[in-house]
Amino acid sequence: MTEIDRIVQQMKLAFNGKAWHGPALQEVLANVNAAQAAAHPLANAHSVWELVLHITAWHKFVIQRLAGREVFEVNEKEDWPPVQDTSASAWKGALQELEQRHKNLCAAVARLQDADLSGKIRSVEGDHSIYVMLHGVVQHDLYHAGQIMLLRKAL
Repeated sequence: MTEIDRIVQQMKLAFNGKAWHGPALQEVLANVNAAQAAAHPLANAHSVWELVLHITAWHKFVIQRLAGREVFEVNEKEDWPPVQDTSASAWKGALQELEQRHKNLCAAVARLQDADLSGKIRSVEGDHSIYVMLHGVVQHDLYHAGQIMLLRKAL
């Protein structure tokens, strides 16, 4: 198994489930309806829906960086896209887009070679290796999965 294979495996475990740490992102989103997703049960905290849009956006940004798009600044609206429609169909669409972006990201990573992992990514957040960025995606997904669990408990 290559390092790329191991990273893709970790991305899938963090997103889809069966990780040793506990529930993955999709598992914490299971059975959340549109009203729950749009709710703000904790003051000064994002909603589940806002977190889903944020995670989806960052999967897109990482795909762009892997495709060679260098230094770009992510503005507030791109980083935290606003929820425009709180209908059940819009929530279903947001979840489907998140899943599709995750699949696209895993496919983009799977096309890499282990030697690519030391390649540098330039960004306004600071330069780092592709290796660090990909592990960051896993960490980011799990960080927000934990937030979603807390929000669900507060509903």
